[in-house]
Amino acid sequence: MTEVTPTLPADHRELISDLSGIVSDYPYADPESTLAVLADDAAEALGRDATPEGRRERTGYTILLHATCWYVSARIFSKSVFASYIRALDGFRAQLDRASCTCPAGAHPAQLDSEYQVEAGVSMLTEAGRAVFSEDYGLGKEELAVFDCEGFLADLADEALERLHNAHQELFGSIDVSHLNAQFVRDDGRLDLVAMQEAISRSWEDNTGPVALWSARRWLAGQVRDEERIGLFLCLWMGIAQTYEGLPPSYVRDLAAALATIDLDVSCEHPQHPWSTADSTTQSRYRAVVHLYAPDDHPDTPVPAELSARELWECPVQYAQLAREALENLEGWRTMRGGDDEDWED
Repeated sequence: MTEVTPTLPADHRELISDLSGIVSDYPYADPESTLAVLADDAAEALGRDATPEGRRERTGYTILLHATCWYVSARIFSKSVFASYIRALDGFRAQLDRASCTCPAGAHPAQLDSEYQVEAGVSMLTEAGRAVFSEDYGLGKEELAVFDCEGFLADLADEALERLHNAHQELFGSIDVSHLNAQFVRDDGRLDLVAMQEAISRSWEDNTGPVALWSARRWLAGQVRDEERIGLFLCLWMGIAQTYEGLPPSYVRDLAAALATIDLDVSCEHPQHPWSTADSTTQSRYRAVVHLYAPDDHPDTPVPAELSARELWECPVQYAQLAREALENLEGWRTMRGGDDEDWED
């Protein structure tokens, strides 16, 4: 008789393909819905832990949730997906006894890349998948059994849970930017807008988001002199405009609240406003603001003399134009990152 070659079920081959695209950061299936279904399927398996099928699924889903948790943490702005992941991982972790591990030192798979974990996790869900995986990678019974080790799985679950909890706080919690007071508030209480601009220009240090949030909170608290208003608002605006991948809800709530203080239904007779002369480059915007607040130290500016009057800088129409553009950016982030309305507004 001819020996039958083991094959992976078609839906599992599709799952490997979908999840591999997600963890490689080139998804073609919708990541939010795909990962939500994965977490829900994992949670359903919790009740089958007393059966061989359930123990196989515990292994497979723990590996898969670990493999994909980085994407949830970095790309998914949905509290419900976070909750589903944490619920499933907490459930599996409660079933795992790290002390039961009898594996020799160094036997646990280590430094596994996410795509390999996806293939391993899906394969571990069924006997057929395990046979395919074992054949493809030349694994013996003992090598394959290591994936079921409760110590190994407990380590994966703990690592994934820590990452998810930390990311949840960063995405949805309250972000502390009070340390920026020392950098941006002078001894006399005035704002150091040049220092704020220098921080924003160092975008590779991830300053844009914190500076924008600090500016928004300062604006909302009314902690700004009249002559500082346009500078502070431009720092808020630039922090939004120059954060190209978008900021999470933990930032957007205060940014949106600050923008909501601007009256959008205004008009004027000015043919042009100063900010429109600063093109979209970070350097041009920087030059415009630092010249406005320290012209002797920063004489170079893209704003022509005929548009440099404070009346033009402070025109309500300029504020309205800036606010509209910033609000469009915030809405774009919500569309790009997903999540429900309450994820962004709570």
